[in-house]
Amino acid sequence: MPGDGTPALPLRLGRLLAGLALLALAATAEAQAPVRAALATPHPEASAAGRSVLEQGGNAFDAAVAVAASLAVIEPYGSGLGGGGFFLLREDQGDAPARYRFLDARERAPLAAHAELYVRDGRARPELSRDGALAAAIPGLPAALVELAARHGRLPLRDSLAPAIRQARDGLAVDRLYRQRAEFRLSALRDDPESARLFLADGEIPAEGHRVRQPELAATLERLAERGHDGFYAGPVAERLVTGVRAAGGIWSAEDLARYRVVERQPLRFALAEGRELIGAPPPSAGGIALAQSLGMLERLPWRAADRVQRAHYVVEASRRAFRDRGLLGDPDFVANPVERLLAPAYLRELAAGIDPQRATPSSSLKPAPAWREGEHTSHFAVLDAEGHAVAATLSINLPFGAAFTVPGTGVLLNDEMDDFAADLQGSNAYRLTASPANAVAAGKRPLSSMSPSFIESADDLAAFGTPGGSRIPGMVLLAVLDYLDGQPVRRWPSVPRYHHQYLPDVIEHEPGAFDAAEIAELQRRGHPLKVREPYGNQQVLHWDKRSGAVEAASDPRGLGRPDYLPARR
Repeated sequence: MPGDGTPALPLRLGRLLAGLALLALAATAEAQAPVRAALATPHPEASAAGRSVLEQGGNAFDAAVAVAASLAVIEPYGSGLGGGGFFLLREDQGDAPARYRFLDARERAPLAAHAELYVRDGRARPELSRDGALAAAIPGLPAALVELAARHGRLPLRDSLAPAIRQARDGLAVDRLYRQRAEFRLSALRDDPESARLFLADGEIPAEGHRVRQPELAATLERLAERGHDGFYAGPVAERLVTGVRAAGGIWSAEDLARYRVVERQPLRFALAEGRELIGAPPPSAGGIALAQSLGMLERLPWRAADRVQRAHYVVEASRRAFRDRGLLGDPDFVANPVERLLAPAYLRELAAGIDPQRATPSSSLKPAPAWREGEHTSHFAVLDAEGHAVAATLSINLPFGAAFTVPGTGVLLNDEMDDFAADLQGSNAYRLTASPANAVAAGKRPLSSMSPSFIESADDLAAFGTPGGSRIPGMVLLAVLDYLDGQPVRRWPSVPRYHHQYLPDVIEHEPGAFDAAEIAELQRRGHPLKVREPYGNQQVLHWDKRSGAVEAASDPRGLGRPDYLPARR
């Protein structure tokens, strides 16, 4: 990027490596087409919605519309019409190399937003950016559904939205995940009469099997199906949204909605060893860069030959350094992101060389980076059709049930993505690190995210990865990718025991069973503090073996999803 001090030679080398990866991918002309379409989603009903659209002759992009809309209904704690997300697309072009697109449907700050929005009497009030109408940014998911259907799909939007409309009318059956997420946000849900009416039962968490019906949301989806973009961002729905938000203390305007558009960005592309290429999320995602940096460092370390403790040490040290750089990133429409410098071979080689193979590097000894925070509960899915078109999408409303505020008359549960901004530039976090100016609140700006829908492609295969989990997303995807690179079965990728390090706090968080007692003792001896936490994430993965045409998907056993398949038409 001009003016960022990036050396010319590493840039030329990086472009050369990317060009070589493109030449390798061009060899896919002789690849065997997928023998079947596949879906990996976090909920069986979302998979059924995508499958029904594929059965009608839709492609992967139509199925992605159906799945995303279905998740907006049946996982109100993870995504929704009141939220946004990232869509990574692969368009198969037959004999030519595949074309990749990245649709940024991240929410935007209202035009009345400013850096002091959540400061009262000189002190940041974090609850204002988490609960209620003032916490909500302008949603992007409805625009993404319209964009996918109009520019990439085969079916009318109405056909792809039909399963979600039916699910909203018939109601979702409360399950264990719904109850867990509702318990986390119970107080906030009770505070909003409309959310309490829809998502609770007499002010309490509904029992498993209780049906949550959303007729107002069904009507909003119907309006979107009939009128496209204007069905949500203009007309009666937009009027209700603005009126409801402002009545509850928010700052939305009709102009905010009218001006929202999905932004198509260049996907992050990073050449890997053995003719593979990572295709991932660019800013305003920081996750794609963290994943690429981690893989770039690990390629310079003997991780494959290492035992479990040594491999974990390398992964943690690479992640520590990648997360340290996150504070440099922000919405590319507002700040210059030094992406090429962060991914330059010379820089990654320098970072890898600074890793002591036997001792942890205290994060305090590294140059400080700004602090940040991010909600954990999102949704992810992947779709591959029988022609080789594919979608990996990560959707979010930030905290479970978002802002816990539903706009009356619309059924739209709003996000609290404003909490992903650095709300207090004058303050600091528990580690006395200042907030990131690159991610400060500003009118029309998109907050930084860790969402990391990712493909890895070579002449031999295509793999898709992604998961919810906030700041833990890049680490979860990294562990799944390492399993893939290690030749492990697809079913293992989303189930591998997880551990995570994000620079600060300087601790390895890990699931129960990720390490045994002897491994924990050895990691501690090397200087790594450890902290066990409950299982996390809900990864969905796909794999297409181009040599045979075989397709396999896998869903995270921590969640409720299971893969679904549709035989290719002959």
